[in-house]
Amino acid sequence: MVVFLFRLLILIAVIILAYSSIKYLMNPKRKLELAHEKKQFYFLDDKQNIRKNFLITYRGVLFEGEKYLGTTDKAFEVVTVQVWVKNPDKLQGLNKEDFYFIEKEIILAYPNAKIDWKSPIKELLLK
Repeated sequence: MVVFLFRLLILIAVIILAYSSIKYLMNPKRKLELAHEKKQFYFLDDKQNIRKNFLITYRGVLFEGEKYLGTTDKAFEVVTVQVWVKNPDKLQGLNKEDFYFIEKEIILAYPNAKIDWKSPIKELLLK
């Protein structure tokens, strides 16, 4: 009887360990951090939650965007997006084409949105 309970506890422990490992590997925040370290593009967003900001990493720079709900001809949708950089010191080396790429990716997610960049990116794009 004791051996059976011990085997059952080991089986439960293995299942919990496997579940925890899978949950960790599928975590979107971990994927964002990994892409940030590798200086790749990653867009982390919860489209169902309008109050939750989205995060974008691109070439080692972390951007945050805030969504604003408004009306379009057909429905209530995201009509304005404000984007800013978390650490402006890391912007060195980025050019206008990089920001246009980020805008294009945001427009793919929110086709009716007008994108407003905050300083210092706003000044670069106005030139």
